[in-house]
Amino acid sequence: MRRVTADNERTLRHEMWRRYAGDDWAAFDALPTAIRKRVTAHAYDAWSVNVMMLWQHYKRLYGRTTRAERALIRYLDYCERLEREAFAARYNEAYGMALPHDAACVTVLR
Repeated sequence: MRRVTADNERTLRHEMWRRYAGDDWAAFDALPTAIRKRVTAHAYDAWSVNVMMLWQHYKRLYGRTTRAERALIRYLDYCERLEREAFAARYNEAYGMALPHDAACVTVLR
């Protein structure tokens, strides 16, 4: 019988990022509405605890302002682009062709 682990992550994200421990739902609920909306639209699991830690950092820089929210959303967009590029490179290494979404010039379904 296959051993079940607590984490079902099967991508290369663990090679790119560090996932912080914590209550994902509590962290998600504590985020501002605009950031929660962006996290739910993220192509991959944005790891709410990590986003909450980033939000705390941006609040220290800018205060709890719309500017801080926009800055964090831009950073999440940047991280998503990095992940897509890494996945596309890994796919190309494994299969010798472009990631199907990139080959078709379409966006990721959300």
